Amino acid sequence: MAWLLLIIAGLLETGWAIGLKYTDGFTRPIPSLLTAVGLALSMLLLSLAVRDLPIGTAYAVWVGIGAAGTAILGMLILGEPASPARILFLILLIVSLVGLKMTAA
Repeated sequence: MAWLLLIIAGLLETGWAIGLKYTDGFTRPIPSLLTAVGLALSMLLLSLAVRDLPIGTAYAVWVGIGAAGTAILGMLILGEPASPARILFLILLIVSLVGLKMTAA
């Protein structure tokens, strides 16, 4: 169950990170509220996951899911560059996350 909470927390991190783009410096109320709620829920789920998972592993996976998800959505919906090198390094990041999951105690 801790891993599921952690994955959801990472996906919420992706959501609030992308949401920052739409807050316009927290001047737009609805995007700002949704971003803040996503951030709070992400942190809450991370805190619940680390009850059963090592903090180093959980934090790295949480940040990695957020970073990879944000970069992927940036390319898909925000028009950010999708160079072969960028995609290669995202794949390496995802492989690293899977490795951390497989080697966690």
